[in-house]
Amino acid sequence: MIEIPSKVEGLQFDLYKLEQKLKPIGYSIGGNWDYDHGAFDYKISEDSGYQYLRLPFKAIDGQLDARGCTVELGRPFLLSHEYEENIDEQGQSGVFSGTFNQFQEPTDKDANFPNQYIDVGKALVQELEDLLL
Repeated sequence: MIEIPSKVEGLQFDLYKLEQKLKPIGYSIGGNWDYDHGAFDYKISEDSGYQYLRLPFKAIDGQLDARGCTVELGRPFLLSHEYEENIDEQGQSGVFSGTFNQFQEPTDKDANFPNQYIDVGKALVQELEDLLL
């Protein structure tokens, strides 16, 4: 994980309106959210796993699944998830569990971030600042 200090840290937005600004430029709300916190993810690459810019946020007024929720942005950071490239050798997923667990867990949720994408991440943070400030 590589943190990128930004002027967006601490800014507050209506979550719905923020999502309307970020979705068109490639961000999605990551699957790792709860009622009081979450993150927007921008997939940078699929080189040896997945490289993301993550923009964390926390609810300061309401819950994330409610209308009118206000969120405060945290410090953006770069992260890399490595996935096993082969099929499930252990045969651990059955038909029933496959219905619910469709996606493989990363083998390393905090893998080394490739150097060639660090400048891309910094440019994405600059784009965020230009859009949100």
